[in-house]
Amino acid sequence: MLKINNLKAKVGEKSILNDFSLDIKPGEVHAIMGPNGSGKSTLSNILSGKKGYDVSGEIKFEGIDLFSLETEERAHKGIFLAFQYPLEIPGVNTNIFLKTSLNAIRKARGEKELDALEFLKLVKQKSKELKFDEEKLNRQLNVGFSGGEKKKNEILQMSILNPKLSILDETDSGLDIDALKIVAQGVNALRKKNNSFLIITHYQRLLDYIKPDHVHVLMNGKITKSGGPELALELEKKGYEGLN
Repeated sequence: MLKINNLKAKVGEKSILNDFSLDIKPGEVHAIMGPNGSGKSTLSNILSGKKGYDVSGEIKFEGIDLFSLETEERAHKGIFLAFQYPLEIPGVNTNIFLKTSLNAIRKARGEKELDALEFLKLVKQKSKELKFDEEKLNRQLNVGFSGGEKKKNEILQMSILNPKLSILDETDSGLDIDALKIVAQGVNALRKKNNSFLIITHYQRLLDYIKPDHVHVLMNGKITKSGGPELALELEKKGYEGLN
């Protein structure tokens, strides 16, 4: 599904990613762990289409050159990024934002757009599953939301859009244990043979609830070690510097 070969990224003269390679197949969950400044968020930014990086190498998504697609086109193809710090957008109603986003993707795929009643039924169902307060759907996007509510809103968006590849950039940061479980529940509900996940995190605790197929350690811009879920536990015990 996603194949990255020898990706390099820098800002000015500062090198951030160095010969980074990764292969995510349909249905797989990959976790990338690394200390601050290792290049984790840079990777998610590049995959989502954020500008400002000098990049080289190759990224293919379902065989398509990702660098040839603008951010909106990447979303239409099925790539979703859950932000570490979701933005507040005053003046934009949450319900309208969700409906517009979903119908834009459905239209790009050649699918019938949902009318107001169809969307309302869908968003009520998904909100209930995620224990997301429906009253907040009528408020401005993320305005006045707590950190946990913003993260739940991100997972609600992901659940409604049903992307092929979901990138979670430190979604667990700032969450208490109850919110963490709800976020994990939303992710696990979307795990299917054609849906893949890239979970970028600093700590192991999220992986207690979302079992990854593969865990990778990112240090100094490249993957230094890969393994199964047990690697995350090893990291928790030894730290990054303690790995062989």
